[in-house]
Amino acid sequence: QVQLVESGGGLVQAGGSLRLSCAVSGGTLSSYGMGWFRQPPGKEREFVATITRSGGFTYHANSVKGRFTISRDNAKNTVYLQMSRLEPEDTAVYYCAADISSGSWSHRTDSRTYDYWGQGTQVTVSS
Repeated sequence: QVQLVESGGGLVQAGGSLRLSCAVSGGTLSSYGMGWFRQPPGKEREFVATITRSGGFTYHANSVKGRFTISRDNAKNTVYLQMSRLEPEDTAVYYCAADISSGSWSHRTDSRTYDYWGQGTQVTVSS
């Protein structure tokens, strides 16, 4: 059974940085396209970033472009989300997800594409 475990969340002041990690077990990370999503309080889950199996291509939501960077280390079975210049609007529970299909990266902006999800990690940005 594939399991995803996020870590690295916490409380940070606006303008600060955090790095989230997503450790994958029970499967081979290089087999999965990966994504990060977030769910702000009282709102629906939204796409943040995705990365292809090899890590050769990434795509970020406009709201985080230039501030967040998704990356992966297949040897360590871990995906990362480096977050910089954080804003109060970034406050949310952040989830990583794995897609076992070989479809286009563009499908991975849709949460319904994913097969496995982590439990989430809270990120709170104070003003």
